[in-house]
Amino acid sequence: MKTLYKVLKPGDVIGIIGGGQLGRMMAQSAKRMGFTVGILDPGENCPAAQVSDWHILADYANAEALRELATKADVVTFEFENIDAAALQAVEDLTAIPQGSEILTITQDRIKEKQFLESAGVSIAAFAVVETEEQLDAAIEKIGYPSVLKTTRFGYDGKGQVVLKSEADKEEAGKLAANSICVLEAWVPFSKELSVMIVRNQKGEATVFPVSENIHVNNILHESIVPARVSPAVADKAVKAAQQIADALQLVGTLGIEMFLTEDDAIYINELAPRPHNSGHYTIEAMTLSQFDAHIQAVAGLPMPKGRLLSPAIMVNILGQHMEGTIAAREKKADWSFHYYGKAESRTDRKMGHITILTDDLEETLKDIDSTGIWNGGTI
Repeated sequence: MKTLYKVLKPGDVIGIIGGGQLGRMMAQSAKRMGFTVGILDPGENCPAAQVSDWHILADYANAEALRELATKADVVTFEFENIDAAALQAVEDLTAIPQGSEILTITQDRIKEKQFLESAGVSIAAFAVVETEEQLDAAIEKIGYPSVLKTTRFGYDGKGQVVLKSEADKEEAGKLAANSICVLEAWVPFSKELSVMIVRNQKGEATVFPVSENIHVNNILHESIVPARVSPAVADKAVKAAQQIADALQLVGTLGIEMFLTEDDAIYINELAPRPHNSGHYTIEAMTLSQFDAHIQAVAGLPMPKGRLLSPAIMVNILGQHMEGTIAAREKKADWSFHYYGKAESRTDRKMGHITILTDDLEETLKDIDSTGIWNGGTI
């Protein structure tokens, strides 16, 4: 249950559960607006703590630490969805938690998420629940090939899933099903992957950001292209689906909605993320307000501004293996906006930062990114 509407004033305290890059950029927006920011995260010198006023060094489910955060903060928000919803519920009477815990219950469980999306009346891929290895055969008979088996919890960036193209993939899928409750989803033959960021306050006012076209490499977001290279009718359909979902959720705060677009311009909702999203990072430079600014506005009880796109843009992720190349590129790419997250350890496929490039020619900029060789294993 969401706590009562509350309007923050400068100096009031926003507590953020999670100290990664999303928390860091949330904190930077909150500080710009004059708020005091506290972080709860188990990582010493985590990215968000580096730019915040204080840091509770503890696990996200630590009841005592959550209680301390709730008593010190006027409003509590979160930067990622894998928080113990019950632990959050236990402190809802101590502080304002505008997003509430129910949205976590829905979005951190693929079964509940799919049931919600069906009830909201949006299109999703056919699916079957697989609670045991023995149920996998029946699910495959129902859904068919190709399909994707995903764990119901804690899957991201391609982790916790197996693509089944034929019976040859059943053995690997069986191992996943033997250890986790899963969902088998029909494969959507998509032509593009899209996402929409929507931010809504408790009065129902919403800011909807332009549709992003997303390119993934090894199941990790590589590039976001804005505006998406789709027709106005498709963009309108994507935005309306986002608004429909946000209203059904009675959303407060930010929701990232991942979608598949098929060749016949049908849209299927893939996943929901109840917080700022990697594909929305372009908003920092390319919009009159960022997704992080909008999120803080919403949880602070302030009116929602209507953001305006200042320029087409491409956001490209910096993973651990790209660090050396991007650091060298700063000397040659003065018009690129480099963001580094302050993570102490760089490793392969870990998100270490991103680059946003404002452009009048998306196609030429995509070629320019590719020509650097940074994202193909080389250096500029």
